[in-house]
Order: sequence, then structure tokens, then C-alpha cells
Amino acid sequence: MSKTLVIGGGAAGMFAAIAAAGNGHEVHVYEKNEKLGKKLFITGKGRCNITNACDIETLFDAVVTNSKFLYSSFYGYTNQNVIDFFEQIGVKTKVERGERVFPQSDHSSDVIRALEAEMRRRGVQIHLYTEVRRVVSDEGRFSFIELTDGSQIKGDACIVATGGLSYQTTGSTGDGHRFAKENGHSVTPCMPALVPMTAKEDWVPRLQGLSLRNVSAVIYDGKKRLYEEFGEMLFTHYGVSGPLMLSASSIVGKKLREKELKLVIDLKPALSMEQLEKRVLRDFEENQNRQFKNAVGKLFPAKLIPVMIELSGIDEDKKVNIISREERQRFVSLIKNLPVTLTGLRGYNEAIITKGGVKVKEIDPGTMESKLVKGLCFAGEVLDLDAVTGGFNLQIAWSTGYAAGMSV
Repeated sequence: MSKTLVIGGGAAGMFAAIAAAGNGHEVHVYEKNEKLGKKLFITGKGRCNITNACDIETLFDAVVTNSKFLYSSFYGYTNQNVIDFFEQIGVKTKVERGERVFPQSDHSSDVIRALEAEMRRRGVQIHLYTEVRRVVSDEGRFSFIELTDGSQIKGDACIVATGGLSYQTTGSTGDGHRFAKENGHSVTPCMPALVPMTAKEDWVPRLQGLSLRNVSAVIYDGKKRLYEEFGEMLFTHYGVSGPLMLSASSIVGKKLREKELKLVIDLKPALSMEQLEKRVLRDFEENQNRQFKNAVGKLFPAKLIPVMIELSGIDEDKKVNIISREERQRFVSLIKNLPVTLTGLRGYNEAIITKGGVKVKEIDPGTMESKLVKGLCFAGEVLDLDAVTGGFNLQIAWSTGYAAGMSV
């Protein structure tokens, strides 16, 4: 039986502790906050998108950075294993659109409570309000941790699960990256990911709070297509957000830090250009004696109507029966290609996750143990791993946490 020290009481840390304790080790979890799972509490808008019920290939496709590294841990502890585990510890689950898995209660607090109860059942000792200052190794082997009060705690193994840099109010302040560097590891450059993006157009803030479902979005760098996806997005006072845009930020974020990019939204992806033109023509014929501004109510949500009229260049008071074919076609083209200029990313405080982290080439993918320091493991968001939205990032936390806990 070894003494295992886990730094961080988030998703990966709690899972690592449960796995290690299940193997008969003496496990201590050190959490600097007043409670466990602070970031887990706010995930999925407080509902906690535990994982995704897709097949395993889709799981890998959803990972943006270093998906090959996750081969052993994803197969070692699959999304189905995660669902079964939560059901066993009393968290009933349900599957929603996009195969996203949530607790039936829609409360992330139930997930945290069940994890904490399971840790206590397995004898894990939880130390809250306890901040680790240093992780010390000696001659290539983990030796002890030093707390901010100066006390030193020896252990046989240490699992660093401190998260990244996103939502810093939850305690993700980059401690784990510092511990890694102090023990000879490289940390790849970090940036906010799954984060809203800012836009240039002055009409965007007027649409604040408008959510668009079933739209398709393409992001271009010049003529090069960087991202294309279908789903739901949201306009904000500074730009764009929502699942579609958050996932896009993880793919185009690096490029967006260098230059502006063009987002093109298709408001009616289910209709071809020809079908949409017939639809608009039909609406116009039904309203032929009305003004343009009163003839497009069926096409868009109310908030979007004045913006679309303005961008169409057609006088809002113009009678529909004198709108030219060319004007109508331009209007149809606008509906299929609404252009937005993306100017940048919002900060870590709005980012769901961090892109970048401890370099995975220096970590054993089967055990999460450092290749440089024996007995030192890393799990979860502290590593250079990230995925799109939909429960995939939590799956990374569970799988890597489990691998680390089982290997000590």
C-alpha cells in the first residue's frame, strides 16, 4: 500500500483518488478551495454534461489536440464505463441532443456529491483550504509536496490534477504548469479555448441574447475554409457564442490571434438557394401590397428582422411588388451567407477550457506518469489536451484521472 497525494479536487483529481483508493492505497486530496468540484459545478450551465454517449471513434474525432495520446486511456476507461460508474454511485443519467449525457436531475451538485461520497466510502482523506506551493522530486523520483504553510508531506506518488487557466475564480491559476516546469517538464503555449469570439460589425450587439438554432457556420481565412459545422449559436453584446461558436474557437483560435477571420452564417441550411428563393417569392406574393419590412416576419426571429432589412440594402418601406428580381436574389443570398468579421477571443474568465498544457510527449499515455520523474503523474486539463463541446472534455478528465489513479 502506497501513500498517494492528489493535488486538485476537480473532475480528474476526484476520479484519480477514487481509482487509487479502490486499489487499496492511502489517498490524500489537497484542494485549495473551500469545496470540491468548483469548476464541475458550473459546467453545462450548472447541469454538468458528464460525457458523450457516441461511439468511441467519434470520441477521438471530437478531440482537437493530441487525440492519439488518449488511445490507451479512452479504451481503458470508456464513456460507457463513465455512465455505468455514475449510475452505480446513484447518479441516474439521461442522453440529450448530440448524444450529450447529463444527470437526470439536471444538477451538477448531485454529481459532485456522489463523487465525494464515493471518495469517503473508499477512505480518501480530503484536505480543503489546503494549497500546495511546491512539488519536489529527488534524483528523478517524486519525494514530497510543500504546502503554503511550509509543511512538507512525503508520499510514494503524486497526481497533479490542477486544471488549466480557464475560470480562474474556480482556482485554475496554472499551478500545475508551474509544478511541471519545476520538475523539468515543458508546457506548450496556453490560450483560452471553447471561448466566445468578438465581432466587428456594429449590428451584432443589437442582436444580444438572440439564439439561432439549426444554422450552419463556415469560418474562412481568405478563401481557405477553417471550420464548418451545423448547430446552435448565440449573439452577445461583443460578438458570438453558443455551442457552434465555442467549438469553432478551439479550431480557429490560434489563427484568430494573428488576424481577423470571416464567419459566414447560413440561416436556412435546410433549403437550397433555389428552394429559398421560391419560399421568399411565395412570401412576397402573399404580401404583395405590403411594405418590405412587414413581409419578412415568417423568415426570421423578430430581433433579426430590422438587421436583415438593413443589410439587404432594400428600403424597408418599399412595396414588395416593386422589389426587383436582382434585389430579391441579393436578399436570398444574404440569408444563406450572413457575413460576420471575427476579431478575437474573449479571455480565460469566459473560456470553458485551456488549450495547451504539459507536453504529452513527456507523459506515458498508458499510466499518465511522467517520463522524467518516477511517481509523478498528471491528469485532466493540466495536460495539453482539449476537445470540442458536448461532454468530451470531461471524458478526458475521467479517463486520464482513472489511468493515473490505477497506475500508482
